[in-house]
Amino acid sequence: MDASPPSPPNPLRRRVLRGLLGGGLAVGALGGAGLAQAARFGVVRERLTLPGLRAPLRVAFLTDLHYGLYVFAPQVRAWVDAANAERPDLILIGGDFLDIRSDADPAPLLAELARLRAPLGVFGVWGNHDYDSFGRGDTRRGGRARPDWAQRRAGLTEAFEHAGVPILLNAGRAVRDDLWLGGVDDFWQDDTDPTAALAGAGERATLLLSHNPDLLPDLPGPVGLVLCGHTHGGQVRLPFVGAPVVPSRYGQRYAMGWVRGAYGTPAYVSRGLGTSGIPFRNLCEPELTLLTLEG
Repeated sequence: MDASPPSPPNPLRRRVLRGLLGGGLAVGALGGAGLAQAARFGVVRERLTLPGLRAPLRVAFLTDLHYGLYVFAPQVRAWVDAANAERPDLILIGGDFLDIRSDADPAPLLAELARLRAPLGVFGVWGNHDYDSFGRGDTRRGGRARPDWAQRRAGLTEAFEHAGVPILLNAGRAVRDDLWLGGVDDFWQDDTDPTAALAGAGERATLLLSHNPDLLPDLPGPVGLVLCGHTHGGQVRLPFVGAPVVPSRYGQRYAMGWVRGAYGTPAYVSRGLGTSGIPFRNLCEPELTLLTLEG
């Protein structure tokens, strides 16, 4: 893994550290280490043969930004700069853009994402925290369900497209003559349809974007490559134990890295960039993934 510069300081860091130190030096030190690990990210470089490609393809994969709770514009700016510096052909974002109350303004996030540059485009899918931010249901953070959540989703889908990030909602498109890109709705919304996302692929190589890896055992057929996030790699990992908690019905099976789905489909599960629940990571560095795909 190639290190890249640390993200700018999180505006909450000083306040969180102060609270931890008030509870004791040992707890404060642990909290400071966890905050430091959450604030740094690396560029992970991976390679894969993707049958059907006629020319190499460089894909930058960002996921789980979680803008709004512990992540703000300076962190997103650093991630965007790092992605652009890799000069990818295609940029994909695997959902959980937002971690905000349904009445909050995502304009600073959109302004940063609008700076992403790739000749084949930038595309994303929604994740479960995006749906929380739309107001689809009550949340543990105090957000309340909104009867107009679907209209808010539609409005944000349009706003993301205006920022240069079309959202693939059980849909796909040919991004190159030899490559079909599909994207599915969030698995937890019970509306995930990879068949619709891959319809039209024909003989092209296929790349499927899904926020949640739990769709992998139930793929309707073989896919060239699936990219996922959601798990954060467990976010907090312990020596010799791994992650005590992974938000997946399959436990550790799809926690992070290279895995396999139905029909032997290769999939990569990113540790993501932001944090959820607590602003800490341990032995689980945030990542921006650069994949070099060859036929």
